[in-house]
Amino acid sequence: MTDGSAVDINIDLDHPPETRTPPPSGVKTWLVATGVTVLAATLGLTLALRSGSAPACAAARTLAAPPTGNATHSGKATFYDSKGAGGNCSNPAAPANRLYVALGPTEYSAGAACGGFLDVVGPKGSVRVLIMDQCPECAPGHLDLSREAFARIADPVQGLVPVTYRAVVNPPLPGPLTFRIKEGASQWWFAVRIGNHGNPLRSVEVRQGDSRPWQSAARQDYNYWLIASGAGPGPFTLRVTDVYGNRATVSGIRMAPGQVQNSTVRMYAPGAGAGTRRPSASTRPPSKRPVVTPTPTPRQVEVARTSPPAADPSTTSSAQANARWCAG
Repeated sequence: MTDGSAVDINIDLDHPPETRTPPPSGVKTWLVATGVTVLAATLGLTLALRSGSAPACAAARTLAAPPTGNATHSGKATFYDSKGAGGNCSNPAAPANRLYVALGPTEYSAGAACGGFLDVVGPKGSVRVLIMDQCPECAPGHLDLSREAFARIADPVQGLVPVTYRAVVNPPLPGPLTFRIKEGASQWWFAVRIGNHGNPLRSVEVRQGDSRPWQSAARQDYNYWLIASGAGPGPFTLRVTDVYGNRATVSGIRMAPGQVQNSTVRMYAPGAGAGTRRPSASTRPPSKRPVVTPTPTPRQVEVARTSPPAADPSTTSSAQANARWCAG
């Protein structure tokens, strides 16, 4: 196999086969059967590759995406406590109302879900939660809620309950957009975290001043947007677009690593779609920590030790068929 997609079988029709002592009949039968099996498997793989079929492992990985739109999903919920930390989404802290959720790798989608909201319905009621963390061991459809959020939808003694959930489109915003330049940033290395955007973000673009070309930042799984070669010394103009096409433009963002800079522009409030009002810097002092990629805070899942209720096939998401990620 030379190109990974075809098999060359060389059969010389111009010369007779060499005279050899025939093997015993049992050996001959085994060789023929083995050869047919190998050839069939090889040809089958070749046809699959040429027809565009992907291995099941690769197909499962392409399904990674945050919950969006109006679709209702079925799954299950447990609970944990972040101990006040802001989770893998690099939030400064857990929200003041303590209503948050961690998603499994598929729905967390390398940070693409960060900052969005879910409405979750359980046996006892419903709750709205902020997506702020990743649950590495959770399969698709498994929500790891905060202890407080879980108590809104079920008795905590149950520990594990069936739920339905859906994304919240254009939720009420807690305030205007915020921007935090990461510690260690400079004109040669740029990273920024966006806050208060309501819906999951699709893109962040940055330019020096108000007239330079736009540069696209790359989302990191810890919810910062990175331009590895830098964006200049600032001040910057940032253009933020969410998954539903809402767009806001904010200028005057300073190169102030570690500070939260508060703008006056809301992501999708009336009249804020293309704002250019200058933000004022937060009074928070810059952090003295060295520049490192954030390490996820260990998350202790706290579930009751009672036996969970039997699974109800009608509440099981079809996405759970891909519960296990492929090794390697």
